Amino acid sequence: MPAASQAPAVARDPASPPKTRGGKSKLITVALAFLLGSLGAHRFYLKGLRDVFGWVHLLATAAGAIGVASLIVGAGSPALNWVFAVAGGVSVISAFLTAIVFGLRPDDKWDARYNTYGTPTRSGWPVVILVIFSLMIGTGLLMAGLAISFQTFFESQVEAAKALSQE
Repeated sequence: MPAASQAPAVARDPASPPKTRGGKSKLITVALAFLLGSLGAHRFYLKGLRDVFGWVHLLATAAGAIGVASLIVGAGSPALNWVFAVAGGVSVISAFLTAIVFGLRPDDKWDARYNTYGTPTRSGWPVVILVIFSLMIGTGLLMAGLAISFQTFFESQVEAAKALSQE
């Protein structure tokens, strides 16, 4: 018998999971959603670079930056600039909302979905603090965005009414 065939056979239990390091940290995901969520970093961390919604976040943020810059400079079509700016704003606000949703997800549900074979998750104060900051900043941005949008709309209506009354 050859020497290679005399190696002891390793018995594998088909019910036991493979020992791989594939678990995703809840704290890292919430921190990425809070800090770089509008760039899709949390999506790329959880699902890899092939995640379509991660790229949508990135493109919407780039469009928003272009739209806001064009509004400030006064270049291009104002309606198109507003569409781009709103797309970027939606990306930023949805990133804060995602940080809140992932942070408030119970640890056992998190482990079942993203950390199947890793060390069980034990959320602590860092996740809670990130959720609180996400809530504060996200609602502040949402209220500011709504206030600016309504102000711009009503100012345009007043200008249109003045133009009609002078004819």
